[in-house]
Amino acid sequence: MLVWLPYVTRAEALERLGGVPAGIEFDVVSRESGVPTDGADRVTFFAVRNFEVDVADAVMALPDRPRLRWLQLASAGYDYIIDRVPPEIGLLNAAGVHDTGTSELALALALAHLNGVDRYALDRADRRFAPHYGRTLADRRVLIVGYGRIGAAVERRLAGFEVTDVTRVAAHAKTDPLVHPAEALPDLLPNADLVFITAPATPATRHLFNAQTLALLPDGAALVNTGRGSIIDSDALVAELGRITAALDVTEPEPLPPGHPLWDSPHVTLTPHVGGWSGAFHARYDRLLRRQLDRLASGQDPANVVRYPA
Repeated sequence: MLVWLPYVTRAEALERLGGVPAGIEFDVVSRESGVPTDGADRVTFFAVRNFEVDVADAVMALPDRPRLRWLQLASAGYDYIIDRVPPEIGLLNAAGVHDTGTSELALALALAHLNGVDRYALDRADRRFAPHYGRTLADRRVLIVGYGRIGAAVERRLAGFEVTDVTRVAAHAKTDPLVHPAEALPDLLPNADLVFITAPATPATRHLFNAQTLALLPDGAALVNTGRGSIIDSDALVAELGRITAALDVTEPEPLPPGHPLWDSPHVTLTPHVGGWSGAFHARYDRLLRRQLDRLASGQDPANVVRYPA
């Protein structure tokens, strides 16, 4: 079985994967290595590096790849690429790979935003000593919207910060732990001081936070979005800024164009969609790829299927 793996050299692949299982033949494909010049007629599994959608497009455009059955993404989300992958190719996401990095950034954004660390960074550039009253995680009522693996990782990292309570929301209700259905969100928002958004982009989550739902938040509430930018209606958020605040790793549109009001608002902290792009990513993606190869070698379908081949 031939697979294409997202490394620059074969030696790098073998070192990072700890070898490959018996029965697996592999080549490397990345921006640096390029798409292999042969083997397209035999390759069955192809894994892409983070942000290398152009490489995925190049492989999808190959005229002769009759056996290609699986495309492995390096991201948990797949909304940006699913329409570009032919239906005969199954799509695999990287659920679990980004839990650590994204949840760490979510807490870093919350702490930096509540305490005004980004404002102090601007003050430093101007050599200005200007203390101001900070806010804390302690004693805040926390709402996690999109309670999946990343949401659970955020909750684990909140332990020890003395938050008042944590309320969880997902697409469907659960009992252990208690997770409220998305339909309950309007009833929960008025009691949320700090909202972590870790949901994926779906038709159901588009503009979940709009003029109506944002208005339900209490004065002084803060949003932290490490999910997808489309979950928040940017125009509606801008209209509420000052009454509420936000720390955003993702935005709509993305990247923000010059002159967009979110750039200049003193009530917003911004990072450029780097939730999963950290030192925690590489080892976890390597481990996922090795598990996928082990499954393929044993005749199983890979894990993390978000769309089966047609």
